[in-house]
Amino acid sequence: MNDFISHFAPDAAQAAQVWLASLRGERRLARLTLEAYARDLGQFAGFLADHLGAPAGLRDLADLSASDFRAFMARRRNAGAESRSLARQLSALRSFFKFGESTGRFRNAALAAVKSPKLRHGVPKPLTMAAAAQVADAEIHQGEVPPWLAARDRAVLTLLYAGGLRISEALGLTPEQAERDPLILTGKGGKTRMVPLIAEARAALAEYVTLCPFALERGKPLFRGARGGPLSPRIIQLLMERMRGAFGLADTATPHALRHSFATHLLSNGADLRVIQDLLGHASLSTTQVYTEVDRAHILEQYRKAHATR
Repeated sequence: MNDFISHFAPDAAQAAQVWLASLRGERRLARLTLEAYARDLGQFAGFLADHLGAPAGLRDLADLSASDFRAFMARRRNAGAESRSLARQLSALRSFFKFGESTGRFRNAALAAVKSPKLRHGVPKPLTMAAAAQVADAEIHQGEVPPWLAARDRAVLTLLYAGGLRISEALGLTPEQAERDPLILTGKGGKTRMVPLIAEARAALAEYVTLCPFALERGKPLFRGARGGPLSPRIIQLLMERMRGAFGLADTATPHALRHSFATHLLSNGADLRVIQDLLGHASLSTTQVYTEVDRAHILEQYRKAHATR
């Protein structure tokens, strides 16, 4: 993961390692985020070694100009990096340079003059309330599988929609976690939140637990595959693919779209945005605010449909 080791001079490489360790320990960033930040810094270190003619040390980092940073971004763009990747790389560099200043290792004000690339603003695509309820209540297997598997799939889909869970959170539940009301989940970045479940979700969970033929041991995954091992996310993804065909749903109807639906439908029914933030486990309210745009788009679409039929 530490690609910068061979590209930075020893003092800069050591500072980078301490920075990553601080992200892991103090900010408790997810493993994949840490790996991405390490790759980003490694690419920057490799660029500097070529750009400066030798591995960059702390003094070199302090002397970099805004043009040097822009040259790195331009090279990454020419290599095919998209705006979202470039924005993340710039965020990683800002974090590293802020760490350098806060710890007294090096300081460089030039990076503040470099603007982030403009991103295409994507809006989550939820299912309609009717479609989401149809998915959660569906008897998609129609007798093709044992009743416990049908109950399992119904319980997972209900958790995704009725609780707003990420698929990794749903499949990571243990029996003792599922017994708690509300659920206590640890999501991205180690953030813990409470998730109350409606009666229908509790009933779906209870039906699965009753029918499951395997011993559901404490501390082990609650949801099991057909042979008793942990349930793979791919099984639920394939199930949603079948439902898209069966119910004529859009290609955006994925397991994660049920989480988007949970948030959007709560907002449509008057839920406070900060409550939705807490239920989803978002660290920042700005992340949750995207659902206000989804709700606005939905209202406009319904308005257009109503007038188109006149």
